[in-house]
Amino acid sequence: MYDAIWTENRLRTDLYIDGAWRGGAGGDRFDIVNPADETTIASVASAEIADADAALDAAQAAFADWAGRSPRDRSEVLRRAWELMIARQEDFARLITLENGKARADAMGEAAYAAEFFRWFAEEAVRANGMIAHAHASGARIVVQHKPAGIAVLVTPWNYPAAMGTRKIAPALAAGCPVIIKPASETPLTMLALMPLLEEAGVPRGLVNVLPSRRTGALVDHLLHDPRVRVVSFTGSTGVGRKLLHSAADQVLKPAMELGGNAPLIVFDDADLDLAVQGAMQAKMRNLGEACTAANRFYIHDAVHDAFVDKLAAAMSALRMGDGREDGVDVGPLVNADTRDKVAAFVEDAVAKGARVVCGGDRPAGRGFFYPPTVLADVPETADCVGDEIFGPVAAIQRFTETDDVVRRANDTEYGLVAYVFSGDFKRALQVCERLDYGMVGLNRGLVSDPAAPFGGTKQSGLGREGGHEGMLEFMETQYISAEW
Repeated sequence: MYDAIWTENRLRTDLYIDGAWRGGAGGDRFDIVNPADETTIASVASAEIADADAALDAAQAAFADWAGRSPRDRSEVLRRAWELMIARQEDFARLITLENGKARADAMGEAAYAAEFFRWFAEEAVRANGMIAHAHASGARIVVQHKPAGIAVLVTPWNYPAAMGTRKIAPALAAGCPVIIKPASETPLTMLALMPLLEEAGVPRGLVNVLPSRRTGALVDHLLHDPRVRVVSFTGSTGVGRKLLHSAADQVLKPAMELGGNAPLIVFDDADLDLAVQGAMQAKMRNLGEACTAANRFYIHDAVHDAFVDKLAAAMSALRMGDGREDGVDVGPLVNADTRDKVAAFVEDAVAKGARVVCGGDRPAGRGFFYPPTVLADVPETADCVGDEIFGPVAAIQRFTETDDVVRRANDTEYGLVAYVFSGDFKRALQVCERLDYGMVGLNRGLVSDPAAPFGGTKQSGLGREGGHEGMLEFMETQYISAEW
């Protein structure tokens, strides 16, 4: 029953271009695998260069009308999309679990989070406010307005197949821009399933186009070299982000890049340990740790280290692992074999270098890409997992005693997406937050993602912001008119 709603022709597996479903120009297709049992869910059309050109033509044809609509008209379409997605939250959660593997509670949370971007940007669509000022030197009037930039290419990852799409689609449509979406090859079904909903909400044909493809590099590079494209928005690894920035530079595109992370989680000796463990579970285990915001390096004050480790291990050990479609399952499989094997290698490396396994750490036998919730204590600085994203359910714990030392260690990375701080001394906690070179900080909480907040990082964790008012401005150009009257 869990998957029945996606049978009987409701599962979309073709390209979506100009409001119509079509196979790829080359006729190629690729399989989508259920990570819980490694069975094939569906075969999806693979887009070619000719399909990209068709999507560009459709987006350009839809641009003028949509950009010319009043902000309120665009707002009402987005509001309707939110209403429809909330009404079908269960349906989307089922599909997210089917292709991504995450447990039902996680998938329901993602579906609600994804829908909320439509509501937030429905409200922001009417707030692209400009200004009129009197130039203090020339005496001329300064008129400033924000205009839709043009076609936006959106490249989304597999870890949040619904939310990473809506977080880009909603602000682009609110700004007045058409979009072409390249979803991750592991999880394209959720984004394809969103298209009939957008049609019902009133999104015009050609405004949103979806191109699943196994030829991601060539396809996206071709799109980014078309002069009609003006924005590229990408969520994924820093390595891929660098390549896209090189391509974007040729056309001087506006880049919005949400890249990798290596989040520190710091627990001071005066922290509420129960609250810290609760926050750590959110920061580490949301989406099974397959998130750029996942806590990666745990720095625990020596005075509370042992108590924190015991409490965290107890919470992690209590989680039930299994097929996310089953009732009572807390954590599902990782998305694919490569991700699971990488997590296992991180644990093996840390243990070989002196880390202690407190719980978990053993890869289960059988089908499915499972890895158990794992706590490692006494992790040395030389462990590979300290310098890289684990992207899995492993908490790597280290000790500290001095504030200056832990701030230095927390900042000692090329990444700067998010950090977490737990302390009962609010003044000290805020001082530490300001010293952390990160775009976001969770203070006494393990969840920072919110459609109303500007999501993004510093250093090599990205450029620009998603969400908040800033998220819509990423898809707009500021125009200044000098006049006298």
